[in-house]
Amino acid sequence: MVPAASHSHNHGHSHDHAHSHGHDHSHAHVHDAASPHPAQDAPWSILRMTAAGRLSAAAAVCAALWVVVWLAMR
Repeated sequence: MVPAASHSHNHGHSHDHAHSHGHDHSHAHVHDAASPHPAQDAPWSILRMTAAGRLSAAAAVCAALWVVVWLAMR
């Protein structure tokens, strides 16, 4: 069995935000591949719908689009 390689390093810099130069200093909200954004609960998801639910949702969208076409042709 081969031991896993350990990559441990320390960044010796600090961000001191105690100084004030008359401007707003902010950091971007960034995530890399090692720490992705956590999954969030969706109030609804098309992936969790049943086949009948998907078909009825598609029929409703199709009907709404046909209403838009019918109103535009009037």
